[in-house]
Amino acid sequence: MQRLYAFLRRHPTGVDCFWALVLFGVSVMSVVPQREARGTDATALIIPCVLLLCVVIALRRVVPEKMLLLAAAVGLGQVALDVATMAADFALLVIVYTVAVSGARWASRAALTMGLCAAPVAQLRWPMEDVSIGNNVAITVFQTVPFALAWVLGDSIRTRRAYFAQLEERAARLEKEREAQSKVAVAAERARIARELHDVVAHNVSVMVVQADGAAYVLDAAPDQARKALETISSTGRQALAEMRRLLGVLRTGEHHEAGEYVPQPDVQQIEDLVEQCRSSGLPVDFKVEGSPRTLPSGVELTAYRIVQEALTNTRKHGGPNAGASVRLVYFDDGLGLLIEDDGKGAPHELYEEGGFDGQGHGLIGMRERVGMVGGTLDAGPRQGGGFRISALLPLKPAH
Repeated sequence: MQRLYAFLRRHPTGVDCFWALVLFGVSVMSVVPQREARGTDATALIIPCVLLLCVVIALRRVVPEKMLLLAAAVGLGQVALDVATMAADFALLVIVYTVAVSGARWASRAALTMGLCAAPVAQLRWPMEDVSIGNNVAITVFQTVPFALAWVLGDSIRTRRAYFAQLEERAARLEKEREAQSKVAVAAERARIARELHDVVAHNVSVMVVQADGAAYVLDAAPDQARKALETISSTGRQALAEMRRLLGVLRTGEHHEAGEYVPQPDVQQIEDLVEQCRSSGLPVDFKVEGSPRTLPSGVELTAYRIVQEALTNTRKHGGPNAGASVRLVYFDDGLGLLIEDDGKGAPHELYEEGGFDGQGHGLIGMRERVGMVGGTLDAGPRQGGGFRISALLPLKPAH
């Protein structure tokens, strides 16, 4: 049954042609009494009208506006040629409904007008004999109601279809917006994780490499220093693994972990430990805090820590063997200021340009992204007298 229904829906014109044939057969059978009553001449006029009205039924969904005009012309022809109403005039009711459903707005209004006028015109042209005026009026109203109901039904179906089409369009638009938002969220999360991975790996691995090189150099001459360097490598590796576990925990969606399994995100208080770690790896760092230390928003705390971490990592990478650095934290009433400088030979010009070259310079790009996320400002570049300088201002309230 469903297959038959689907087939009929795929071939609406074929269905309409079938009903046109049925209407033609019924109309032809009704012509016989009229031929006996009015003669052969009446039949010669009725048959063309029947054929044209059947064409209206057959093509009503293909060209509804044109079929409405054809039906109106046939109706006027019946009135002019005195061809009384017949079974084929049912096509007028059908075309009124069809145009109300799918026709143009002007055609829909014209169909309503034609439907409301059809019964009164027919009663005036072919009044019923031996019937009072009141009964004729009642009959006219009774015959007009089907046309009005057909138009109202068709117009309500048109409105419902338009409503459902609007809902489908809105749902499709919302789905596209949801997909776009999901892609943006995924890209932002990937960028955040990439920044975290870069900061963790670049800093800790650079410390481990420096300590390993130092341990290998003094292994025979100063075993105690070599042992201390190996201990630093071990503690740095554990710290890197702990932060890596925290990042991997973010990626494991749908799993539940205990709160104590991962280390908390680093904050401003841990910058001093970071400085001590750099000093133990052989990089002289002067660290000062100005203003009144206080608790800051977690995003600002993490951003400040990562900026200092990346700046000191770059000093070890590009500053040379005799480079030294200074870190200044300044607490303002409305923000936190950072100033990290070194007296090394500085980074190549391409590395601190936005975008870098050959895919390099990701550390400074990550800094800019972090600072931008909290609504701050960042200035990075070579300083007068040699070396490199990074200055950042992180507001306590995010920019809107």
